[in-house]
Amino acid sequence: MAKKKAFALRINEDLLKAVEKWAVDEFRSTNGQIEWMLTKSLKDAKRLPVKKIPTIEI
Repeated sequence: MAKKKAFALRINEDLLKAVEKWAVDEFRSTNGQIEWMLTKSLKDAKRLPVKKIPTIEI
């Protein structure tokens, strides 16, 4: 599982309310919704880091 890092986010109040409503509609927490949105945006832009598969040396 990927390590999570906490950080403060300053966001416009109306924008936060819209994200909170969307999160409720999708049965996610607000934090989970923001993480989902960021991940989707990075995937769509082909900027999501590729996970490296560990190699086993024999």
